[in-house]
Amino acid sequence: MNILPLGDRVLVKIEQVEEKTAGGIFIPQTAQEKTQVATVVSVGDDKDVIKVKSGQKVMYDKYAGTSVKVDGDEHLILRMSDILAVIEN
Repeated sequence: MNILPLGDRVLVKIEQVEEKTAGGIFIPQTAQEKTQVATVVSVGDDKDVIKVKSGQKVMYDKYAGTSVKVDGDEHLILRMSDILAVIEN
């Protein structure tokens, strides 16, 4: 499935949280804290507002966006205003 966001929206793929602590304890999915880091998959058509590109890692508001499943993977559709920062390596 191919999703192309409209306007100032961005489709991001959520980064998976580590399921094990540094000490080797496994954390169940229900107890894990929701991650706020994702990779940009595609961007909307409002080039004046959107400041990110496909492939960039971003940090977003904790409860922002609409959750969608694309080919079995968890994605979010966010507004550009919900993206807080670009993460550079």
